[in-house]
Amino acid sequence: MTAWAHSLIRISNYEVETLQKRLAEITARRVSAEMRIAVLDAEAQLEREQSRTDADAAILLQAYLNGWKMRREAAEADVHTLDIEEEGARDALTGAFEELKKFEHVAETTRLNAIAAVNKRETAVLDEMGLRRRVG
Repeated sequence: MTAWAHSLIRISNYEVETLQKRLAEITARRVSAEMRIAVLDAEAQLEREQSRTDADAAILLQAYLNGWKMRREAAEADVHTLDIEEEGARDALTGAFEELKKFEHVAETTRLNAIAAVNKRETAVLDEMGLRRRVG
C-alpha cells in the first residue's frame, strides 16, 4: 500500500472512531434523559398515591404536578433534541464509513494495478528473452 493511501485510511479510521465515540456519548445522554422522564413519572405516581391517604399531600399535589409537568416537558425536549443530534451523528458516521471504504477500495485497486504492472513487465522480459534465444 502506498504511503498516501495508508495515511488516508488512517485518517478515515480516526474520523470513524471519533464519530463512534460521539454517537455513544449522545446515546448515553439520551438514555439518561429518558431515565429522568421515567423517574419523574414514578415520583408523580407516588405523590398521587400519597395524596389519596394524606390530606396535606392532597393539598400540595396540584403545585407538585405543575412543577412535575415543567420538569417533564424539559426532559422531553432534551430527548427530542438528543434524538435529532443522534440522527445527525449517525448520518455523519455513515458518511465517514463510506469515505473509508472508498479509500480502501482505491488503495486496493492501486495495489492490484501495481501487481499487474509488475507481472506485465516480467512477462515482457520473459517474452523478450524467449525471442532472443530463438533468434540467437
